[in-house]
Amino acid sequence: MKLPTLALLALLALGTACQTVYNTTLEKVFGYEKRELLKKSVVALQNEQQDAQKEFKDAMTRLKELYGFQGGQLESTYNKLKSSYDHCDAEPKAVQSRIENMEGIAASMFAEWEKELAQYTNPSLAASSRQQLRDTQARYAQLSRTVRASADAMKPVLAQLRDNVLFLKHNLNAAAIGSLKGEAANIQRQIEELLSRMSASIAESDAFIKTMAK
Repeated sequence: MKLPTLALLALLALGTACQTVYNTTLEKVFGYEKRELLKKSVVALQNEQQDAQKEFKDAMTRLKELYGFQGGQLESTYNKLKSSYDHCDAEPKAVQSRIENMEGIAASMFAEWEKELAQYTNPSLAASSRQQLRDTQARYAQLSRTVRASADAMKPVLAQLRDNVLFLKHNLNAAAIGSLKGEAANIQRQIEELLSRMSASIAESDAFIKTMAK
């Protein structure tokens, strides 16, 4: 294995704290263009969004199991919900980290592109490139709004899940579950709305990736 590859793997192992260094390494050592880096960052964000969607789907399943509890191992059912909540709780930070990385690369790419417009000697090519830049910026702005809205929508759902988990922690009995059933429809509706937002965000990411591939 070549030394540059070893260095790249070492940076990857350090996680998101070294994301900027990692991006610079890809660009300078491996010859990646910012356009390709942006596409890779959107793919990484899309993967993280899909992971988050999976975790919240699992949380809804665990809630339904709890609300429909008819007897048996109540503690086991609670532990599954608690584990599911813990996984969900980690997702906003992970998604936000991917968004910030994407935003940084996009800002750098657009600044570089804008700067390069002044280097053209052919007015027609300059005008064409300028229009491509504006179109890409518009598509990216839509993507950014969608993924941020999806990320923000996780917070109130997490708050509801946390309330349920905390309440049951010290009231693990059938009566406590009965008292929570009144909230069942509301929290399930919130999760379903979140999952719908996530699907829209994932689709928006996919559409942007396809335009970048052209």
